[in-house]
Amino acid sequence: MKRLNYSTKPQIESKASTTRQRKIDKSELIKDVEQYPDAYQKERAERFGVCQKAIWQALKKLGLTYKKNSTSSESRRKRPAGISTKKTTV
Repeated sequence: MKRLNYSTKPQIESKASTTRQRKIDKSELIKDVEQYPDAYQKERAERFGVCQKAIWQALKKLGLTYKKNSTSSESRRKRPAGISTKKTTV
């Protein structure tokens, strides 16, 4: 059995780093969100030719979030029975 000599490793040169070509243009995505504010991510993915997860990740990186329902979550909560939310004046 041949013994390997690890003390004479070949020198590996590092490659120059370059930025990757992205499928989703950030400015185009922002325009799409402005043009179609209520569109689903799946619909955006079809327009851009990518998967839904790619749209989700791009929106997350841009810090863009939106909710379909415009009412606040507090107003949709169920109130306990017997408790009035109306203010009464004395």
